[in-house]
Amino acid sequence: MSATEAAGPARSSRKIVLWRHGQTSWNLERRFQGSTDIELTETGLAQARRSARLLASLKPDAIVASDLQRAAATAAELAAVTGLPVTHTEALRETYAGEWQGLTHEEIVEKYGEQYAAWKRGEPVRRGGGELETEVADRAAPVVLDHTDRLPANGTLVVVSHGGTIRTTIGRLLGLEARSWESLGGLSNCCWSVLGEGARGWRLLEHNAGTLPEPVLGDDD
Repeated sequence: MSATEAAGPARSSRKIVLWRHGQTSWNLERRFQGSTDIELTETGLAQARRSARLLASLKPDAIVASDLQRAAATAAELAAVTGLPVTHTEALRETYAGEWQGLTHEEIVEKYGEQYAAWKRGEPVRRGGGELETEVADRAAPVVLDHTDRLPANGTLVVVSHGGTIRTTIGRLLGLEARSWESLGGLSNCCWSVLGEGARGWRLLEHNAGTLPEPVLGDDD
């Protein structure tokens, strides 16, 4: 019996790269975008081009993106470098936040202070009358997993989406309680997080990265 046979069948080691879109004018103004369709600034396009060159070296097998133009334009830069098609879907849109959308951070705190405080405490809140974070995960995570299931054994999927949607998706795939998802922290424009497939499910390998992920040496896997 060979060493490989003794060790059992080879285990898949797929990766999911969750990439936030580039900068928009509303990002600069600290306006809550939500599902509002805002385009990238020139800086945002430059960020997407730079990040696309880095992510292309990971040799992704597939790209899926939110259909909002800031995410679609970001994904297009990676498609241009890799030659891969992009699948666009509404399921990866940012959280719909009703009356909060278009307001600055200061305006939200002033007008919806109690609601904002409850959300920050981890309570289930329909911000501005919109979606719960768990509802965002309900629509986004299955789409990510569906596309991941189509990958080859050691394939890589790039998901181009939005900060809130990425955070809730990561929380759901890691099996974290919804009230703790905020502890993952935010993503800067055009930065990404990487999930790797482990023996006991998905693991967070990189978070808010802006350079190529480095291998973790001496880990327990």
